[in-house]
Amino acid sequence: MMSPWGPSCLLSLLLCPCLWAPALSYANGRVSKACSSMEPHHHSQGQTSSSPYYLQANSSTFSPGELIQVTLWGQDFEGFLLQARDPAQDAPTAVGSFILTDPRSTQLLTCNKRQGSAVSHTSKSHKKVVRVLWRPPSPAPAQVQFLVTVVSHYDVFWVKIPGPIISQHGVTPRPPEPTPTLAPPPQTTSSVLAGPFSSEGCGLYKTCLLDPPGCDPSQGPHCFFLSATAHGPPQKQSVAFELSAPSDGYVALALSRDTWMGDDDLYQCVNADGRVSVEAAILTGRTHPEEQTQSGLHSVSWRMVDGVIQCRFSRPAKPNNQESERFDLNQAYFLFVASGPAHRGQIGRHSQQPLVSEHKVLLTANPIMLRGSRGPTLLKAHGALMLLAWMLTGSVGTFIASFYKEEWAARSLLGQKLWFQVHRGLMVVTVLLTAVGFCMPFVYRRGWSKHAGVHPYLGCCVLALSLLQPLAACLRPPPDSHRRFIFNWLHWGVGSLTEAMAVAAMFLGVGQSTFPLPSSLAIHILIGYVSWLLAFRLLLFIHRHFYVTKFKADDQRAILPDQSEGRVKISWFKLLVLSTVVLGNIGLLSALLSCISQL
Repeated sequence: MMSPWGPSCLLSLLLCPCLWAPALSYANGRVSKACSSMEPHHHSQGQTSSSPYYLQANSSTFSPGELIQVTLWGQDFEGFLLQARDPAQDAPTAVGSFILTDPRSTQLLTCNKRQGSAVSHTSKSHKKVVRVLWRPPSPAPAQVQFLVTVVSHYDVFWVKIPGPIISQHGVTPRPPEPTPTLAPPPQTTSSVLAGPFSSEGCGLYKTCLLDPPGCDPSQGPHCFFLSATAHGPPQKQSVAFELSAPSDGYVALALSRDTWMGDDDLYQCVNADGRVSVEAAILTGRTHPEEQTQSGLHSVSWRMVDGVIQCRFSRPAKPNNQESERFDLNQAYFLFVASGPAHRGQIGRHSQQPLVSEHKVLLTANPIMLRGSRGPTLLKAHGALMLLAWMLTGSVGTFIASFYKEEWAARSLLGQKLWFQVHRGLMVVTVLLTAVGFCMPFVYRRGWSKHAGVHPYLGCCVLALSLLQPLAACLRPPPDSHRRFIFNWLHWGVGSLTEAMAVAAMFLGVGQSTFPLPSSLAIHILIGYVSWLLAFRLLLFIHRHFYVTKFKADDQRAILPDQSEGRVKISWFKLLVLSTVVLGNIGLLSALLSCISQL
């Protein structure tokens, strides 16, 4: 008997090649099905931003039989589809035919039953420039416009980028649409570095930024290195940069007027299929760089060995008119160094917080050694306040409320029981520290952080519960109320939950990429803190159990002198425990604050 699933499985197997065929064909450029729309079927929308690609024709007019050279150029791309169309048609279709100049990387397609009326790629290998020849049809239209769709990589592409409009000889040209008129930028030649960079000469004839301080990129793979050397006395005409980082994706340098990411002059060295592409770009915000170009860069060389990417390049100190976006190096700027992954020549989010110079530096002035930091001041203050709140004031406040009510019941301060005044004071300070510390990441990020995981959600819960506790305490019933036990249990439960969530938030916080503490050390300190606190809580729970048992036995025997003497001994023991807990918490807190101060 045939399985009921047999026909279905057979049908699926027969359909699979049909479903795979379009996907497989696009990598090799056989995209005739896209002739009309010129849209790649990549399950994503085309880009709406300005295209980094340009079309150029070597003539603005043509005659029947004359060949027109068409050039497509721009940043690295994987695929393209080029056509010439008659703009006067209601539904423009491909006209004329193309002749290939490089059959290895380009191929002809048949669109609208016209052989050779379109050109596409033969593989997804990276390209920067494509040149083909176009032959007008007979009879030829009065005007022709070239259009191209370019795929930077699979899900990033621009559809129907308009190119030049050319006219027949003797035909009045139609008013041109705004199109880029820039000439193709000169191709920046690059070479491979003979050996690794060295920190020799830092502070003498080149300005350097190192992380960790004092490291040497020639001695080990874990050194982040930036150097800048000004050339051309008596006035510095150019600056040569050297970048090195333990990364197989990219390393980037940004010149910034402040310590905020955005509106910066960026230079990136990106691994593009085994070679390094060195480009300048504009960083407008916390987004991908824009307007990548090699224009203005010279003396480019690079090296990739053992997971370390290095590049050297030079640029004029004062940009010319065509490079107006570039910063004038005769002014002082903060220096950013970042690294991270790259995919098909496109950079991803940096893998850790960028290294930022502690102050602005004038690169054309006397060379200096710079110090840098990966910890933004606001985030360091946020971490310090939260740790102070929940490793000291909050934990000691709850510790006293849990174990010192009976001990300090007979003592008062300003008209209230001593334990209550100390507990309330410490918890008010905890709430204030939490509220202030909570706001700082939002100020730094200028909004919600999308890459911080669960940590900010826990922080919101901790702040909400911290604010709820004093509000609920203001509404608590009198001590002799029959509902007082409900408040007591709720107050204890919410407080315990808040403290547990605060501890979880601390563990997640020290692992944030924007707060680069030595994660292993920080986690071990926090584990020590939790173990320390739990050990003393267990000790006092055991002590309370034996104390209550002994007290009841003494009550039955009514040996009052022994009771009084026992209470004095208990008092000194618990004071010693409290002092030990406070000093231990301060020591562990100080260790973490010391790590934060060194960021």
